[in-house]
Amino acid sequence: MTVAVVSIVLLVALFAATVIRGFDLGLAALSAAFFLGLAAGVPVEEITGFFPADFFVLIVGVTALFAAAQLTGTLDWILDLLLRLVGGRIALVALVPFVIGAVLTAIGTLPAAATAIVAPIALGLAARYRIMPLVAAILGITGIIAGLLSPLAVYGITARELSQKLGIDLPGTAAPLFLLGGIVAGLAVSGVCLLIGLRTGAVPRGRITDDDDVPLGGPNPTERRTGVTTTAPATTTARVLTVGSLVAVVVLSVGFDLNVGYLGLTAALFLQVTLRITPGEIIGKVPWNVVVLIGGLLTYVGLMQHLGAFERISELLQVQGSASLSLLVLCYIAGVTSFAASSIAVFVTTMPLLPA
Repeated sequence: MTVAVVSIVLLVALFAATVIRGFDLGLAALSAAFFLGLAAGVPVEEITGFFPADFFVLIVGVTALFAAAQLTGTLDWILDLLLRLVGGRIALVALVPFVIGAVLTAIGTLPAAATAIVAPIALGLAARYRIMPLVAAILGITGIIAGLLSPLAVYGITARELSQKLGIDLPGTAAPLFLLGGIVAGLAVSGVCLLIGLRTGAVPRGRITDDDDVPLGGPNPTERRTGVTTTAPATTTARVLTVGSLVAVVVLSVGFDLNVGYLGLTAALFLQVTLRITPGEIIGKVPWNVVVLIGGLLTYVGLMQHLGAFERISELLQVQGSASLSLLVLCYIAGVTSFAASSIAVFVTTMPLLPA
């Protein structure tokens, strides 16, 4: 058995081990890369070189900016604004979870964090306006998925950076087109869901009555809905500075092809100093578990590529005479694997298979 085959078997074992409670895939991947490198005679310095320092900056920068937006109370203000924009139409109220989910992931929120915010909003709206909870939940989750390929989202960033490393030529318009495609597909799914809901009575018709339009709770209903604890209520200055920072990062990264990670770090630092946010609060909200997960897996994947493992996997997955069927097989494998493992982990390990 060659070292390349051993690396494939070990990768499968790592994913299988994720069913063990408390197992950390990122740390395990780093450890596995070290011992596999020893067995293959790869110097430690070369293994360390596979660690994706650029991804580290990207993820930390984007999530630090989002953390600052959350701590200033601007995120709560945006959510309340979205709720007010729909007016009294119950059908549009049902779409609020979709919009909130898409906005959250599009500006860099991780799917798990976005779900924790969207779920109570969706279920709260369902209870208040007699919308079927399942419909509200589907719309919210669809919105979260729709925004995942934004230029600021972890999945969008990962797709773009890995494409460049793997030599997959993408046009300059790829990032906004990926996001647009996700939004259009999400709106199509949501539209069908809403239509079925209206026809079956799962979504009531008409407008909100005065009896229905009651606060979701307490003196600070937004905080109770989202589970977000802010440093202070969002002042006009905080809103302007935070929204301006988010827009500037998007424009500079998409329009001028500047590094979004460093832009996010700079914007987060600007907000922290200007609005006097405690530095530890921003750092504490960075999802270090995701940073370690992606860093560890990409280090291991880099070593696998060095050993020629992905050429062997590609040979096994190829369906003779049909590239489309080969891609379909890969999609099904990725989909089934993501039931047990982190979706971003599956994403970064299947991307290297695409060029072949």
